[in-house]
Amino acid sequence: IIMTQLDVRTIQPRDRHPMIFNTFDNLQPGESFELVNDHAPQPLYYQFLHERTDLFEWDYVEEGPETWRVRITRTKAKV
Repeated sequence: IIMTQLDVRTIQPRDRHPMIFNTFDNLQPGESFELVNDHAPQPLYYQFLHERTDLFEWDYVEEGPETWRVRITRTKAKV
């Protein structure tokens, strides 16, 4: 499986979430991407829970202290 890596550490903070959600929305069910960030992505996780309820899986690959990597998988198509 080829997994896209989205490294947002060099992206302006205001542009990060729209880019991440756009990447997620272009996934087919069962596809994933790996998010690379410079801080714990808790606010993003809660935004996913609210805006993409039951559509994703969130798996930490690395949890700091300098780099966080999360595999975000689309579990089903948006209804």
